[in-house]
Amino acid sequence: MKKPFLKQTIGLVLGLCVVGIDGPLKPASALTVSFPDFSDVSAWQLNGNAAKAGSVLRVTPSKSFQSGSAFLSSPISLLNQNSFSAFFQFRISNPGGATDTDGVQGADGLVFALQTVANTAGGGGGGIGFAGLPKSVGVEFDTWNNGGTDQINGNHIGIDINGNMASNPLVTITPTLNNGSIYSAWVDYDGMIDNLEVRLAQNSIRPAAPLLSTIVDLQAILGSSNAYVGFTSGTGAAYNDHDVLTFTFADQFTPINGTAVPGPIPLLGVAAAFGYSRKLRTRIKTHNQ
Repeated sequence: MKKPFLKQTIGLVLGLCVVGIDGPLKPASALTVSFPDFSDVSAWQLNGNAAKAGSVLRVTPSKSFQSGSAFLSSPISLLNQNSFSAFFQFRISNPGGATDTDGVQGADGLVFALQTVANTAGGGGGGIGFAGLPKSVGVEFDTWNNGGTDQINGNHIGIDINGNMASNPLVTITPTLNNGSIYSAWVDYDGMIDNLEVRLAQNSIRPAAPLLSTIVDLQAILGSSNAYVGFTSGTGAAYNDHDVLTFTFADQFTPINGTAVPGPIPLLGVAAAFGYSRKLRTRIKTHNQ
């Protein structure tokens, strides 16, 4: 049985400051968007080959030469110097096609992105759907060696600015990101000190230390405090299913702790709780491609 609309999207509906729906609404307090699963994607704009697959968001399927993006249909107002905290879980599985230097099939990876262009933005396969996207910052989970652009590295995490896929910084990951495991990722930006941090784990326990940390002026890059938040992906001669399983996003720097729960897909215990913390203000009209 499908869950009621309110339960599926309450984290987004509660107090969301929507730009372009009867004018901008002023936030009374912090906002947290929460999706414990994606059995309802009505709050998302799905582009290209992105689609709902059961209860997951499949940004690209395991087929050659696919590209997709999925952004929350309405921008989120990052009024605290563009600060934010995000937690999501993803799985890259069902590899096929060509192999690169690590001898593993599958490509190209997944990008968590903030951008101020449009909710329909996104690019092609080799650029993980993010290449060439201006006014953007992305955290790439890359599974294909694109030569010098990737520092001859076929399994890494990197930070990309304005659609430039030459990540800076970049860190190698072990084991392979497209091994079918569920990975948990935390991305936090403190606009007070312009510090962007990325964490990764194969469980939902937040690591104490980040894998990546860099200084980025997000206000200058995005050019606006109203940002579209979501994911991009792409495939080429090699391919995978690129799935997002859960997603939580806060419009301020407030690092999110994950809590493992029983079941085949670990979900955030705190993610659902955040969504219930505010009174219902307005119902958001959204649509899918």
